[in-house]
Amino acid sequence: MTDDQKTQSAEDPQVRELAEIPAVEVITRSAVMLMSAAAEKLGLGSEDPDDSPHRDLDEARRLITALAGLVTASAEFLGLHAGPLRDGLKSLQLAFREASAAPEEPGHGPGEKYTGPVW
Repeated sequence: MTDDQKTQSAEDPQVRELAEIPAVEVITRSAVMLMSAAAEKLGLGSEDPDDSPHRDLDEARRLITALAGLVTASAEFLGLHAGPLRDGLKSLQLAFREASAAPEEPGHGPGEKYTGPVW
């Protein structure tokens, strides 16, 4: 770390060194970022998701699958955060199914190879 970085860190209590952040917090923040991005790509940030200029189901599929892998692989470390993250993931998977013109069979949707079938 340079002297400038040390000074900036000491001056701004909101700036934290990555090494100081617990793993569960890094994982949870990453999951929340993936959830938020997937929700936007599903159009859920708009009044009418079907007309959202941000809707992109291909991108949403990728984000949901990445989220499923992260949540599944790290569930044992998440403690009380695991349940809400799983619930959020399932909600996104169901929203994806609802938004799809030709929904896949349960077990073949985004992230379901990690979570199992969602219905």
